[in-house]
Amino acid sequence: MSTEIFISGGGVAGLTAACLFGSQGFSVTCVDPAPPVTERDADGADLRSTAFLQPAIPVLEMAGVWHKLSPHAMPLQTMRIVDAGGETAEPRSTRDFNASDISDLPFGWNLPNWLIRRELVARLTELPNVEFLPGTACTKIFTRSASAKLWLSDGTTRMAHLVIAADGRTSLIRESVGIGVKTTRYGQKALAFAVTHPIPHANVSTEIHRTGGPFTLVPLPDFNGLPSSAVVWMEKGPEAARLNALPDDAFNAEMSERSCHLFGPLALASKRTIWPIIAQIADRFSAERVALVAEAAHVAPPIGAQGLNMSLTDLSELLELSHLHPLGSKDMLDAYDKKRRLAVRARVAGIDLLNRTSMSQTEWIRSLRSAGIGAIHDAAPIRKSLMKLGLGAR
Repeated sequence: MSTEIFISGGGVAGLTAACLFGSQGFSVTCVDPAPPVTERDADGADLRSTAFLQPAIPVLEMAGVWHKLSPHAMPLQTMRIVDAGGETAEPRSTRDFNASDISDLPFGWNLPNWLIRRELVARLTELPNVEFLPGTACTKIFTRSASAKLWLSDGTTRMAHLVIAADGRTSLIRESVGIGVKTTRYGQKALAFAVTHPIPHANVSTEIHRTGGPFTLVPLPDFNGLPSSAVVWMEKGPEAARLNALPDDAFNAEMSERSCHLFGPLALASKRTIWPIIAQIADRFSAERVALVAEAAHVAPPIGAQGLNMSLTDLSELLELSHLHPLGSKDMLDAYDKKRRLAVRARVAGIDLLNRTSMSQTEWIRSLRSAGIGAIHDAAPIRKSLMKLGLGAR
């Protein structure tokens, strides 16, 4: 059986790729060994959230899914950075970066990952040219100059002009075509969960820096009649494990203190999940008939909403190049690698620096971090340039 595009991986990036290329008229097959979890309280639900920054919206519109997502999305009008790196867990400097400085639109729109999966899967059912096979894995790939052949766990095979590897940081496709990676391990883990709080978030995404990594609250729609936020709490691995093992009442108390009580007492409003933090970049983003996207190509710490937004840029670049070159050709994939790898390396290097300074327990580094944030904020041209860069400006 033949298909124009074969996508290995049914996470948010892989499902978006299937919707995007399917909506543009390509025949697509998308597989993933694990069916997507599309309910908030189901086992295995991804309780992290994703802030789709402004440049992501045209991609989601082309994928035919933004109108499904937008009613559930919470706009992010202000990014607030709080330095609490003193002797006690209290703010010593706060800087607000408002989207109105650079645009009439919010910085982005935040949604829980499980809900994004639900709406992407719903979109796939509307596309007769997309074959979605949840519970099926790609087990082997063989490429040649004209096409790629893929073996599936259900015993069938597929032939494709282009293979998109969206199968994560341990990508089988990437390993099968001989592309190596450079990995940086920070000894950190991230706790991800949702909370409610008595003080409204006012569409402000708040990133609190102390030690161990940032504590970030990103606005969500109200939950059970109370203001709600998605939280990513980064800490050194042993400390994250200790926190994750706490009973709810003790956990609520510790996270409320870590949040500097900016929103009043925080209360868990979901299960907790825990994720390892690494940075990783593939040596190349393409091989014969293969394009690496998302975490198969690049992984970064969850700072500044860069991860999935970089992945959507991968997809938009691939789509653009598919109109300029034969699908899956060497010219197309060489151009993709050249355009994306250097841009991603620069962005991941910047995120790496931010993460290392946020982790630091050294007082002078924390003081320098606070002064640097203030200097950037107070110099309007620099502030506006960095906000545009953060949105993905080239």
